[in-house]
Amino acid sequence: MHTAAVATLVGAHAPVPCLDGAERPYRDLDCAASTPALQVVADAVNEFLPWYSSVHRGAGYKSRRATAAYEAARSSVHRFARRPVDGDDVVVIVRNTTEAINHLAYRLRLGPGAVVVTTVVEHHANLLPWGRVAQRRWVECGPDGTFGTDDVVRVLDDGPAPALLALTGASNVTGWRPPVEEICAEAHARGVEVLLDAAQLAPHRPLPSGPDYVAFSGHKLYAPFGAGALIGPRHVFETGDPFLAGGGAVDLVDLDEVIWTEPPEREEAGSPNVVGAVAFGAAMDELERIGWDVIGAHEATLSARLHDGLRSIDGVSVLGPRARAGGRDGEDLAVATFTVAGMHHALVAARLSAEYGIGVRHGCFCAHPYLLRLLGVDSRGVAEARAAVRRGDRSVIPGAVRASCGLGTSTEDVDALVAALAELTEGRPAPVSYAQDRVTGDFWPDAAAGGWRAADRPAGAACARG
Repeated sequence: MHTAAVATLVGAHAPVPCLDGAERPYRDLDCAASTPALQVVADAVNEFLPWYSSVHRGAGYKSRRATAAYEAARSSVHRFARRPVDGDDVVVIVRNTTEAINHLAYRLRLGPGAVVVTTVVEHHANLLPWGRVAQRRWVECGPDGTFGTDDVVRVLDDGPAPALLALTGASNVTGWRPPVEEICAEAHARGVEVLLDAAQLAPHRPLPSGPDYVAFSGHKLYAPFGAGALIGPRHVFETGDPFLAGGGAVDLVDLDEVIWTEPPEREEAGSPNVVGAVAFGAAMDELERIGWDVIGAHEATLSARLHDGLRSIDGVSVLGPRARAGGRDGEDLAVATFTVAGMHHALVAARLSAEYGIGVRHGCFCAHPYLLRLLGVDSRGVAEARAAVRRGDRSVIPGAVRASCGLGTSTEDVDALVAALAELTEGRPAPVSYAQDRVTGDFWPDAAAGGWRAADRPAGAACARG
């Protein structure tokens, strides 16, 4: 049985060039990194653009209309996160989840010796900011890449009381979802507040109500215009100076004094990204209109198809809790990270793209500690990779390949990936040679086909860097 996409996305299945000179429909299986725009999001932005103007700072009609659109987006965040608009929580509109967590790390004003408990499963966005402001205690994962509520409780109780528990809502590597509500209840019973990194969870499932703070991004939510949100209790933002200082965050400024305004405007200095906010709000509204039951059923079908297909291929090893049949399909997200025996992860991704028109992600997915555990890389392997990177050689960084689905994914897309991987593992010869760039770690074909010539190669950082 074939399952179609459940929403129209801008650029869905656009034809892309391949090495044989043919154009194939683009199979976007990299939704966990960034999603295309929903068509309704693009329409909302186009409808708004003629009315774009300054926000909160003008008496003109366009300015008032732009302000209303910006604040309507803030209300959409409240509804989407199941936080009453007239309640105690503040919604700060930011660029993305990374900025949101850095913002909170600054605003919590953690004192010397403060402890933040987090987990080895986290994205770097929920690891690195806390290392700047606090000591960290780690919740480890088991061999399958998961942990339980008891594991979290043990770390919460193991030493001085932590100031915060920083937790992912879903792994961007395996799609695994920890029991967030249970964990929040245990943390709150100990007087510990919880931040939920919901970047990966928000496009796929309703946001849980238990966390004290929530951060998520539009670029993973079918709104690629650079907006995200930080949600938290008003009292955290009512005193002290904001993360960003500047216009719009103040009531009165003299040369030696400033009176900061009330939140959330206090936290949004500078001209805000009103277009991004409009897109962000439209995306959240559309997801709720589609319905979580529809989204969940769609992804459960894709997840089962993806994992069953990958497990059927000799030489492909799936990482994480669904490595074996009979796993958690339907509970976790439609994401699969895997390795191919005898083939570098970057070469797998390059061949899928250049020969089949399939987009996946490879590398460590901005979650290095977690992936190293899933791959079983020991301390010697880490030391060797570290030494190579310091020499400017990224070709030996351990990694894997990730396929991830979204609203625009169909079972035909998943089947195309599985069929392509089956051909690669069966030894299908490459039509041209591929060379690895040691500086980036990526592979590039030695080709004359349009879109794949040396001159077509994009400049910039490695695909696997993170």
